[in-house]
Amino acid sequence: MAHQLLAGKKGIIFGALNEESIAWKIAEKAHEQGAQFVLSNAPVAMRMGAIQGLGEKTGAEVIPADATKMEDLDKLFAQAEEKLGGKLDFILHSIGMSVNVRKGKHYTELNHDWLAKGWDVSAASFHKVMQTAWKRDSMNEWGSILALTYIAAQRTFPDYNDMADNKAYLESIARSFGYHWGTRKKVRVNTISQSPTPTTAGSGVKGFDAFINYAEKMSPLGNATADDCADYAVSLFSDYTRRVTMQNLYHDGGFSHTGVSEAIIEQFGQ
Repeated sequence: MAHQLLAGKKGIIFGALNEESIAWKIAEKAHEQGAQFVLSNAPVAMRMGAIQGLGEKTGAEVIPADATKMEDLDKLFAQAEEKLGGKLDFILHSIGMSVNVRKGKHYTELNHDWLAKGWDVSAASFHKVMQTAWKRDSMNEWGSILALTYIAAQRTFPDYNDMADNKAYLESIARSFGYHWGTRKKVRVNTISQSPTPTTAGSGVKGFDAFINYAEKMSPLGNATADDCADYAVSLFSDYTRRVTMQNLYHDGGFSHTGVSEAIIEQFGQ
């Protein structure tokens, strides 16, 4: 149900690839709630996905940009502000990639050049996005900047590999830059630690189906879906969460605070 929670708000959504993407779902929900936004992804990712269709569906301009390159980001923000007719109220960072995961490199045998690339794409790009917005003074007061993460930043999931390190760094950036955004313009910066969700990126992790099944049995409310995450993101873009900042917000059906569930005990007690 559309309540127009984001009526009049403008933003940039990074990372929508296809209908499985959480960023795709967030864009659809933000549109339903009255937001206007620009969609962006790296040129190579845009060739793999169907983002143009999402742009048509939501009335959003699609602007290619490599979020690891400051010159791309500067052009993106300039074009976004021009097309949207002013400064931004929200930014979504939904970008993640590990070459080591793709290539099947074990954590104890990481290729460090690949590690650096994954860190740049998955984590440092969040700082680069915010630094660009900071230098350009692109955010309205009481705006909201959001990134997506996973609990592997706090707990060990062996096959999540170097993405766990990337997510830990991402969350640290949110806290560190969140302080400065808050004191300067009352902009809040948060991360959503989402349940394991079957997306193109997530499905590349070894044993991902087992992650999902285990989390489902561990979580009192069950796994949060991509649609659930989109609803939560909309609430964090809205004016109802103005005093929430520098937080890593678990959106996982209670998984993060459950030691063990009856379902797991029953399974291993057989």
